[in-house]
Amino acid sequence: MANDPAPPDHDVVFLLDVDNTLLDNDRIIADLRAHLEREFGAASAARYWVEFEALRSELGYADYLGALQRYRADLEAAGPAAQKLLSISSFLIDYPFADRLFPQALEVVARLGEIGPTVILSDGDVVFQPRKIERSGLGAAVEDRVLIFIHKEQMLDVVARHYPAHRYVMVDDKERILAAMKAVWSRRLVTIFPRQGHYAHDPANAGRYPAADCSVERIGDLMTVDVRALLAATLQETP
Repeated sequence: MANDPAPPDHDVVFLLDVDNTLLDNDRIIADLRAHLEREFGAASAARYWVEFEALRSELGYADYLGALQRYRADLEAAGPAAQKLLSISSFLIDYPFADRLFPQALEVVARLGEIGPTVILSDGDVVFQPRKIERSGLGAAVEDRVLIFIHKEQMLDVVARHYPAHRYVMVDDKERILAAMKAVWSRRLVTIFPRQGHYAHDPANAGRYPAADCSVERIGDLMTVDVRALLAATLQETP
């Protein structure tokens, strides 16, 4: 029947988050914060981050360009400084994202790709997030297998339709995401948690979610993890 799910094409597919998993997004934010303060001063720049957090609460993902548009309205009311926002949009669009990849991130993607297809699975907007993935080289590293959603943990049926597999491995810096996906896919999913970035080190998250199947201090540590053995061991665990 036309609505029947596609049969699995692969034994395993690797799903890889971007921000603070493969790419040092905290450092990108720090650079943007410093740039805004240089251009507009600390007090004015702080209003951008107010708009940014408000928009993230509304949308459920980070929208840097949308927050910039809201910030523009504040600046236009304050005077001619709003015209300088053109430089901020260029800063974001032309940012050297490839320089912010975590050490060995591309090597990890290539190593996992020797076992099964690698897929970028990210949350984000439809303009800035694809730009970030393209300019960082991550899109090319996964042969343009890229999925971007508002809440990726709610889109697992879509993921499975795009990339049918018997099992999946999710690599993500947010334990909340890993736990939500594990609750749906159970032993079909192996979770890997790199302890990188402010979410991973937030004390409020400590012990809040079930432990991942595998934890590493940094993404590059996956170069020394026997992923095939991890897959075999988790398959044998009692559900």
